Amino acid sequence: MAEGRMTDTGRTEQVGGLSVVATTTDGIRVLTLAGEIDHHTGDQLRQALDVTGVSRPRIVIDMRQVTFMDSSGINILINAYQDVTAACGWLRLAAPTDSVLRVLQLVGVDDIIDCHPTLREALAP
Repeated sequence: MAEGRMTDTGRTEQVGGLSVVATTTDGIRVLTLAGEIDHHTGDQLRQALDVTGVSRPRIVIDMRQVTFMDSSGINILINAYQDVTAACGWLRLAAPTDSVLRVLQLVGVDDIIDCHPTLREALAP
């Protein structure tokens, strides 16, 4: 498999324990998260997932460095999935940590949003 071309949008933000880095690989928006997703940091993630005016958005959320996620994060992911699907696109989660994966499985998010064990698999066609 050929390596994809990666461009950095230069948008790195840090707010109260969550870092969001947005890049693009082969036309797929990749959001690399680090830290905690909760009601204090949720707005930052919500803004990064905004697909208003975007046709057929393709988004992968790299969750390798997410250490905690509460119900706020679950709601943001579900709302983003609905918005992306309504825009004829797709949303995938990559490499959630064990603790985050347990939360996703507990509430059934992994049955709604495709979860992949690695970023590479999430980026695959």
